[in-house]
Amino acid sequence: MDRDALLIITTAPDGATAELIAKALIEKGLAACVNILPEMRSIYKWQGKLESGQEQLLLIKARQDRYAAIEKQIETLHPYELPEIIAVSIDAGLPAYLEWVVGQMPSESQ
Repeated sequence: MDRDALLIITTAPDGATAELIAKALIEKGLAACVNILPEMRSIYKWQGKLESGQEQLLLIKARQDRYAAIEKQIETLHPYELPEIIAVSIDAGLPAYLEWVVGQMPSESQ
């Protein structure tokens, strides 16, 4: 099975930001698919203070070699001082789907 697929997770403060990030990643050929999950509540400590807010979750499917560019793009478009960006290697999945994910992004040499 092709292990080049990566799942990147980030959050956005609202739908407009989530859509902006998702569209940029797809249009630039950095991701094959971005799912935007509806509103969720996040509770965390920031600079010693308990915070709580509504956010939207983005699940980004991409190739491993796109991670650095995706991270940079998220940081550029994201309003947070420190956005959540977590990458998880995909070790198993429907082979045809993972091949589709990898195939959606042209190789770096193209």
